[in-house]
Amino acid sequence: MLNTLHTDKAPAAVGPYSQAIEVNGIIYTSGQIPLIPESGELVSESIEKATERSLENVKAILENAGSSLDKAIKVNIFLADMNDFAKVNEIYGKYFNEHKPARSCVEVAKLPKDALIEIEAIAEK
Repeated sequence: MLNTLHTDKAPAAVGPYSQAIEVNGIIYTSGQIPLIPESGELVSESIEKATERSLENVKAILENAGSSLDKAIKVNIFLADMNDFAKVNEIYGKYFNEHKPARSCVEVAKLPKDALIEIEAIAEK
């Protein structure tokens, strides 16, 4: 069974997509750029703050779905600048210290709203 998920604790979808979809107990989040849910403001003063905001958005979506970061299976990170990799890892490690899901991290040509980072996750319910 396919279930469309939404929470006000993460930015609303701004196009023809959902914040997340649940299928057979697996949650697939859409990519989360560092938008503040209440204001829609983009966090861009530093890669550290942007990473934290993106992870908080993913966390809110997963928790709303009855899951958590501890149940993440796979995380994909898209960076505007691969030179930020070490700084992203430092913040990421605060969210995933004991549990370490599979992960990919790539540099992309451009992200929506010129964001510094976008993060998506797949997790068990």
